Amino acid sequence: MNEQELCRKRLLDLARLADRRGIVLFSDFLGLNELNIYRQSEKLFETKTESFGGVPCAERQMIAFIPNALCHEIRYPIAALRIKPVNPRFAEPLGHRDVLGAVMNLGIDRGKLGDILICENEAYLLCHENTAEHFLEHLERVRHTAVTAERCQPEEISVRQELEERTGIVTSDRLDALLACVHKLSRSQAQALIRQEKVFVNGQTAVNPSRPCQAGDIVSARGYGRFVYLADYGETGKGRLKIRYQIYRN
Repeated sequence: MNEQELCRKRLLDLARLADRRGIVLFSDFLGLNELNIYRQSEKLFETKTESFGGVPCAERQMIAFIPNALCHEIRYPIAALRIKPVNPRFAEPLGHRDVLGAVMNLGIDRGKLGDILICENEAYLLCHENTAEHFLEHLERVRHTAVTAERCQPEEISVRQELEERTGIVTSDRLDALLACVHKLSRSQAQALIRQEKVFVNGQTAVNPSRPCQAGDIVSARGYGRFVYLADYGETGKGRLKIRYQIYRN
């Protein structure tokens, strides 16, 4: 059984168990590929389902499996932690990868971790409720910076990932061409990422390198980051497209 089949089986088992027990059950945090499997499998579930990551537009989300008889408000087991330097004056900038590396080094499974949001010299970590105390007790350093962690409410998080607008030149609006331009890859490297199912458009796995991108499409490439395709704004003298896009800085 491959990874996708295992993921689908876990989700189906949770749906059946929630229905049989008559209680709401939750998955771990799912990444983009797992969320795509969830969406493809929705019609197979024996319960109603919802997804949420703790804040609006979260990339990593939990799935709630809700028996039909239950209509009350769902409380997701998601905790929010604020991570900040002990001495801001001498602190290094806290980057997403730095914070992720620090929390993963504490031995917590990736499925228990939601989004990490960066705001100036602070970071916010969304995690499974049952791991929060572990982080509060043991998270003491991010790279060379001593940090402290404290609880906060997810509603308090007003961080928005900064988008930096850029321009580029491509041969066409094909997905592989845009991916190569934005992430400084060769066309063959971009196509390889797509074949490996590491590229997502609006949360769905992209399988066709030649698919045209539309204005507003959010393209994610595992290991490279995300960007929003805005539009083309004309052609060069050689007939190539001039494009605008926004790239997520964190």
